[in-house]
Amino acid sequence: MATMNDLAPVKTSARGQVLSFVKALNEEDFEFARSCVSDDMRFEGVLGSRNGAEAYFNDMKKMKLKYDVKMAFEEGNDVCLLYNLQMSGLTIFGCGWYHLENEKITSLRVVFDPRPVLEKQQK
Repeated sequence: MATMNDLAPVKTSARGQVLSFVKALNEEDFEFARSCVSDDMRFEGVLGSRNGAEAYFNDMKKMKLKYDVKMAFEEGNDVCLLYNLQMSGLTIFGCGWYHLENEKITSLRVVFDPRPVLEKQQK
């Protein structure tokens, strides 16, 4: 079975690059996903932030989130995804704002209602 790593690199739109990144996360192809981001990627979310790709991917490997993308919008080097996110046994609707420079994701800001996650942690 071919993985995304077997594919020859193809220059694509920012939207296409982000969707390829999310697809790789869904498939737990962290090597390919890592190749889509800059070393100094910045992540900001409602439950915390991370500086650097290594810190972000350490979390991703543990959490193994699954994205069901509903909409994808692109404006220049910015991409916005609306998705259902499988997290901690819950399905949560969220939004991710990805910024790219030199064809790499340099920042990701995520917004969702954290109450279901926080309530589950309290049980």
